[in-house]
Amino acid sequence: MFSKSRINEPGPKADETAKDSGAHSAGKTPKSESSVPMSTAPKTKAPASVLSTDLTVVGNLKSTGDIQIEGTVEGDIRAHLLTVGETATVRGEVVADDVVVNGRVIGRVRGLKVRLTSTARVEGDIIHKTIAIESGAHFEGSVQRQEDPLAQGAKGGAQPPKPAEPPKA
Repeated sequence: MFSKSRINEPGPKADETAKDSGAHSAGKTPKSESSVPMSTAPKTKAPASVLSTDLTVVGNLKSTGDIQIEGTVEGDIRAHLLTVGETATVRGEVVADDVVVNGRVIGRVRGLKVRLTSTARVEGDIIHKTIAIESGAHFEGSVQRQEDPLAQGAKGGAQPPKPAEPPKA
């Protein structure tokens, strides 16, 4: 049935290696990889993307993960968790599940949880589900609580629709 030499071979045959052409890492056979379902592999959370103090970004940022800003961003930011560092300046709309502002934001802030620390400087409206403003934070704008503040992006903001004007004759 099975030859002993075939069972103890350390890897795929030469013709199988040519077919796979680097698709498998050294020492692993296709059989060993396929025996472990992909769904059982542990998923680790990616670390936060950090924009350092010497970096200026002109444009929008979008991530399903976490972003930590220490430099300057001139554009809109969308993320899962956004941390604006003490040395950071953001000019644009900020949208995230969790927003922590330690630095400066010039523009609208939308988040399920919004936190302004004592070093925060925000010039713009805040739309939130829950908010915390520490003593010493500087804030100029309006605050509005909504059950789903993240849904407003598709509708163009938190302002109510304007009534239609009658046609001019």
